[in-house]
Amino acid sequence: MSDDNKHRARIFLHRGDLIQARAAWEAAVADDRAADNQQELSDSLGNLGNTCALMLDFTTAEQCYREVLGIQRTERNQHAIAHTLVNLGNLHIGADRPEKARPYYLEALDLLHTLKDDRALGILYNNLALQEARERQWEQAVTSFKLALDYHRVVGNEEGLAVTYSQLGKCFLDQGDLTRAERCLNNASEHYIKLGNEPAEAAVLRLLATVYDTRHDLVSARRCLERVVSLDRRYKLPEFQADSAHLTRLNHSA
Repeated sequence: MSDDNKHRARIFLHRGDLIQARAAWEAAVADDRAADNQQELSDSLGNLGNTCALMLDFTTAEQCYREVLGIQRTERNQHAIAHTLVNLGNLHIGADRPEKARPYYLEALDLLHTLKDDRALGILYNNLALQEARERQWEQAVTSFKLALDYHRVVGNEEGLAVTYSQLGKCFLDQGDLTRAERCLNNASEHYIKLGNEPAEAAVLRLLATVYDTRHDLVSARRCLERVVSLDRRYKLPEFQADSAHLTRLNHSA
């Protein structure tokens, strides 16, 4: 019966029906408790927690993750423990409690260093850097972003490199460091072009246009925005009106 509920839950998730998915995962959790199957219970609770997090029910999601963590610590599954610690950190970020996220991230970092999980370390350092940037801890954020880039390079995570360069560029832009912002955002753009992810490329070019506009390099700013507006049209991006207005203002400034 538990397998049937899990199958139903995955189908509902695929359809985007979170209410039905949650009900199915709750039934699977009840089945696994009744069968006293700790490994299956851990998996079902984790999926229930993920679904509740998507529904912004952070309290229930945290309860699920904490119970999962207790099972994993008993079984001494270090990889699984690290994954759940990251989930708990992400959950607190989503619930706008960043100060509670950091201890979970740091404990996960210790485990992942021991496990030499370079891919997970790249992603986690990026998460940590975003939290530090939100708190305007600029020096720490830049250090964490650079560590994320190092680990992304080790495993060849092209998507990770693109995302982290973009976010590091935004970090420099927020600090007013236009030279380093430009360098990082150009790197991000090149990686997104290589990946063929044009909507993400548009987001980076928007930031680059801001860099050039701030520097009064109107030619470069217009070039970026012309490309952005063409991508807005192609992909029906919601920023089309704002980007078009920005481009019009630049053209009138010429």
